Amino acid sequence: MGSPASILSREPWNKGKIVGQKAPFKVKDIWALRVRLQMENRVRELALFNLGIDSKLRGCDLVALKVRDVCHGDAVASRAVVMQHKTQRPVQFELTPVTRDAVQRWIKQAALRSEDFLFPSRMHGSPHLGTRQYARILERWVEELGLDPADYGTHSMRRTKATLIYRRTKNLRAVQLLLGHSKLESTVRYLGIEVDDALEISEQTEI
Repeated sequence: MGSPASILSREPWNKGKIVGQKAPFKVKDIWALRVRLQMENRVRELALFNLGIDSKLRGCDLVALKVRDVCHGDAVASRAVVMQHKTQRPVQFELTPVTRDAVQRWIKQAALRSEDFLFPSRMHGSPHLGTRQYARILERWVEELGLDPADYGTHSMRRTKATLIYRRTKNLRAVQLLLGHSKLESTVRYLGIEVDDALEISEQTEI
């Protein structure tokens, strides 16, 4: 242990850092980045961004997707089911037309086959894009949007559509299903809403 003086002068590890939940992206930010990636012909990044928003998957599950997970034959599916690594529970998600188009373009450009990883790594020895690489790509997106990287992380991607759906529907059960949470309390914490409000809304939306 250090002296009392050194202990008192030592700065906390999180000084100046934002800890806890990362902010979801706003709709205007989503479209601004989509336009930028399209204009600059960044095909892989556009597919990664759109699929990250639509799927609401954790980073580890997103980067480990294979072509066959989102394709039926040669066509990108409108709906997919993926087994989550953390929970070993399946989760289902829809792929919007803009996402299907972006993913199709990426598969064609990269000449990917059904058994290939959807986002193969460009680093030797790694079969697919790593979560740290994904985080660095996302940080660049955030900076290009003129936002503060301290406010955003890979979980911002996972939270974005879930937050939008919740705001529009107030249906916690639906969001719980879409995120693949086993407990409603996890969804409440994830969305950052008050427990009392959540229980009231849940009672109103139960069938």
